[in-house]
Amino acid sequence: MFTVYILRSLKNKKRYIGYTSKDSFIRLNEHSRGCNKWARKNKPFVIIYSEEFTDKKEAIKRENFLKSGQGRKWLDENVEN
Repeated sequence: MFTVYILRSLKNKKRYIGYTSKDSFIRLNEHSRGCNKWARKNKPFVIIYSEEFTDKKEAIKRENFLKSGQGRKWLDENVEN
């Protein structure tokens, strides 16, 4: 199972879009602990949206869409900020 997830920074309201094969709450904790440079600068986070996929390629395709201009527009219209 693969999850596409969107985090919202509580510090500056920025969005982070990613996918994982881990439980989304485990991944949230990794980000909140500062798993990379970007996460350290923008933590803490909350999950604002997630979708589950059985196929890794489909999860990556959805992640890439959500990172595109059309995907950001869809998020702005459909996901509560």
